[in-house]
Amino acid sequence: MKVAYLIGSLNRGGAETLLLDIFRKADIAPFAMMVIHRKGGMYEQELSSLSPKCVRMAPRRWRLLSYLRQLRKQFVKEHVTIIHAFYRLDVVYAWLATIGLRIPIVITFHGYKGSECGWKMSFLYRIVIHMADKLCFVSGEQMKSYERRYGNVVGKKGGVLYNGIDFSKLDMKKLKVERPELKVKNGICLCMVGNFNSVRSQIVVCKALALLHKSQEPRASFDFYFVGGRYKGKEHYYDECVAYCKEQELDNVHFLGVREDVPALLRTMDGFVYSSQNDTFGIAIIEAIAAGLPIVVNDHPVMKEVCGEANDGIRYFKTDDAEDAADKISELLANMETSKKVAGANAAAVRNKYSIQTHIQNAYSIYQSL
Repeated sequence: MKVAYLIGSLNRGGAETLLLDIFRKADIAPFAMMVIHRKGGMYEQELSSLSPKCVRMAPRRWRLLSYLRQLRKQFVKEHVTIIHAFYRLDVVYAWLATIGLRIPIVITFHGYKGSECGWKMSFLYRIVIHMADKLCFVSGEQMKSYERRYGNVVGKKGGVLYNGIDFSKLDMKKLKVERPELKVKNGICLCMVGNFNSVRSQIVVCKALALLHKSQEPRASFDFYFVGGRYKGKEHYYDECVAYCKEQELDNVHFLGVREDVPALLRTMDGFVYSSQNDTFGIAIIEAIAAGLPIVVNDHPVMKEVCGEANDGIRYFKTDDAEDAADKISELLANMETSKKVAGANAAAVRNKYSIQTHIQNAYSIYQSL
């Protein structure tokens, strides 16, 4: 069995990072693999340095037929038996290039857009759903949203394939990475990781922090770090949070911007807070749990699905409710030692369920069924 992964660019993103982690573990996969990408990107050099084949092949304007012929030749030459696409356009290209070859096509959806878009984009999604032999979703909640929009065909062709994470990057001793130096005023450190955009809701956390600050309780003494940058075209999400914290005189709240040392940062923290509007999986919070941090997260259905049952290590607050978020953060601060002990058990469960090794095995089971 040989799987050809089709993807657009190789710039940093959830799908692209997942693909890179899969390639890093290619030696343990029970199938051969290659990647065909259209646009290159920051991951291209590293992917090309790994043992599976990495090919850049893009359609030129007015030469689509030539691209499809090249794609078809590559599939035949490499003896590809499964095509796994990450974007809808790649499904269309693969379907056209494999007419008569009987190579099954799999697609993984990484967002909710297909269930919320207008009629034109919805029509394209219906075509892709028809063309693909298997539809994979990164969570059950995401799959349900597509099924509500596109009907029983999603249930018949669809299945959940949770994202996989290479948790070795969180093992500080193994990597010999030093802890980053932070300005800590109050001893306890909490954080939230994620760029400021419509997927997340950092402003709810900011409002909760302001409520804690006004409470003047002893356990409200802590430092909070937002890790993540301004999102192009959505800069107001970041600016609103910064302005609000300045207005509320929250001198214990720090905006660190985009960081390359997030695993190291997590190891300096005592707890993790997360607020989401429409995550389909939530890699950042899974990494936080895997790092052994107790967490406070909103009760978005997908968060409950991937994080598990509430306990001292996982506290849920009502979505968009800053007061409830403040209460849950206060509970965490008051029971930090107990929460950290329970968080250790949560970490073991998450590392087993969402490891890149588990993802590869689950993907293999799907490929075998086709």
